[in-house]
Amino acid sequence: MTSHGAQTLDPFGTLRRALWIGGGQWAGKSTVARLLAVQYGVTVYHYDYHDARGHNDRRIARRVGRGEPVTGPDPDRMWVHTTPEEMAAETLAGFPDRFEWALDDLRALVSGHPIIAEGWGLRPELVAPVIDSPRRMVVIVPTPEFRLRQVQELPRAASLGHRVSDPARAQANRLTRDRLVAEDAVRTAQRIGIRVIEVDGSRDAAAIAELVADHFSPYLPQKV
Repeated sequence: MTSHGAQTLDPFGTLRRALWIGGGQWAGKSTVARLLAVQYGVTVYHYDYHDARGHNDRRIARRVGRGEPVTGPDPDRMWVHTTPEEMAAETLAGFPDRFEWALDDLRALVSGHPIIAEGWGLRPELVAPVIDSPRRMVVIVPTPEFRLRQVQELPRAASLGHRVSDPARAQANRLTRDRLVAEDAVRTAQRIGIRVIEVDGSRDAAAIAELVADHFSPYLPQKV
């Protein structure tokens, strides 16, 4: 699965040796990665953190290049007056550029331990050309019921982060968008032979981490 382009743009060999956790929002990807970091001494790259902070200058530059408002779309237009299907399509269309920004971060990262990159923007169709085996990736997605439970229990999951005229509709739109994006990840992963783990709340984060560790076992060191 490794492309020539990926090899030539991977000066330290980080990308082809990395392990990847993609999937849906609020499935526990970050928690699983942190557990694996503690248990196996791996280095973790949190896509969401970099995407929301370190990549913002690139996001602004992209908007300027497209003639879009520097501050981004109006929150009401984005969250209230756009259908979830349109939101999902726009999100999926934006992932390739955002993935390249993440690859730039990873190319410069050198570690004496395996590197696990996790985040919803690490899409199976984007990661597949970079890795040498589908076993280097897993897609974790929540069931609809578990996603709703996360929204009820996690303040950050329940907060939209923007002032809008209809918060209830905006939240409903976001949840539907997240479901559509996750379903797309599952379909794509299944088509190209990447493992999918569905989280329904019947197993805790430690149990999910154990499943992921078993999947990654050819590449992980002994537990620390």
